[in-house]
Amino acid sequence: MHGNAFNPIEIPAWVWDRDESQEILKNRDVMALFNLAVKYSGASQIRLSTATGIAQGHVSLIIRGRRQVTDLEVYERIATGLGLPDHARMLFGLAPLDLASPTGDHGDNHQEQADELTARIEAATAIDPVMVMILTTETNNLRLMDRRVGGVAIAEKMRAQIAQVERAHRHAVRPGIRAQLAQVLAETSSLAGWQAIHTGALNDAWDHYEQAKAAAREADDPAVLAYVSAEQTYVLMELGRPAEATELLQYIHATHRDHIPDLLRTWLSAAEAEAAAILGDETTCRAALDQAAALLPAGDADASMPYLSLDAHHLARWRGNCLVRFGDPGTVEDLRSALAGMDGTYNRAESGVRCDLGHALLARGEPDAAQPHIQRAQQLATMTGSRRQRKRIEELARAVKRSLR
Repeated sequence: MHGNAFNPIEIPAWVWDRDESQEILKNRDVMALFNLAVKYSGASQIRLSTATGIAQGHVSLIIRGRRQVTDLEVYERIATGLGLPDHARMLFGLAPLDLASPTGDHGDNHQEQADELTARIEAATAIDPVMVMILTTETNNLRLMDRRVGGVAIAEKMRAQIAQVERAHRHAVRPGIRAQLAQVLAETSSLAGWQAIHTGALNDAWDHYEQAKAAAREADDPAVLAYVSAEQTYVLMELGRPAEATELLQYIHATHRDHIPDLLRTWLSAAEAEAAAILGDETTCRAALDQAAALLPAGDADASMPYLSLDAHHLARWRGNCLVRFGDPGTVEDLRSALAGMDGTYNRAESGVRCDLGHALLARGEPDAAQPHIQRAQQLATMTGSRRQRKRIEELARAVKRSLR
């Protein structure tokens, strides 16, 4: 390795003029790009991590072809960290840094770049309302699959969907279609963020939500913006920062309350309650739960918000999840009611309900009754690949085992 982990990575300028390198850039092949950096600069994985802001473990997975990059912000960090000159940045799909002379001395590539951009814009003109509907349906189908089998099982499908929607949105010209694609991108990126939270990839989750918020703003949809902004606060909760999550949720709710449906306000109130419960603030938690119950509309789900699945049974589950932290005696019945109302298609959610019910029964001095719920929760969390749930379930399983001795 040349230099230490904090020295800039220096790749000879001629490397970017090679046909092989240009194909790698055009294809956004980050695995091959990192291998170029290793080959021509002697950069180690630690040095690549330091230069690009990607965790060293993720760099290793990328180099081995076991992880892909799809987020624009990560591409930007890679380009900066590897010191890509402007003509290489443009092949990589990024804006040049030197706007006065964006391609330096590489004028021969002007026509090629113009032809490539024309082709991409032409391809994007094929996107019409029917195509947007198809992309939306694919995202909704992925959401349903995620609820049943978890994000790990559909990771490749998710990466392909995000890449497809992002590519269509990037080169769409017609304002109406572009706004519709922005909404699909916001919802798809938000789903990817939630999956990343459950696998413990919190930096990836944050990046997905940043992309989702930017797309929601372009779509000019206050409901989607409020939802993806609020869901991002779960990253803060996972990082052990519930006070900031609570403050941010309250701000989001206050900012958007007059422009969003009651169902979404219900969800926001329940999320506030969860953050307050983690913080240990029982008064705020109960007030937010009461507000959620008061706001919950009667009737069927709102088809305009497919990302929300919330009814009285879901709210009972949420209430139980919050109040179990305070030893509320009514928690067991809330959770049993929520479990009885589940239709068998929300495997990850069922894992959470059974975990909470096991916790409540254990707190009530009934470890025998808690054990089968915790065992089933463990099975479901393993099936859906939720590291987030498995950690808590394993702690409860140990507590039950100690109680049964």
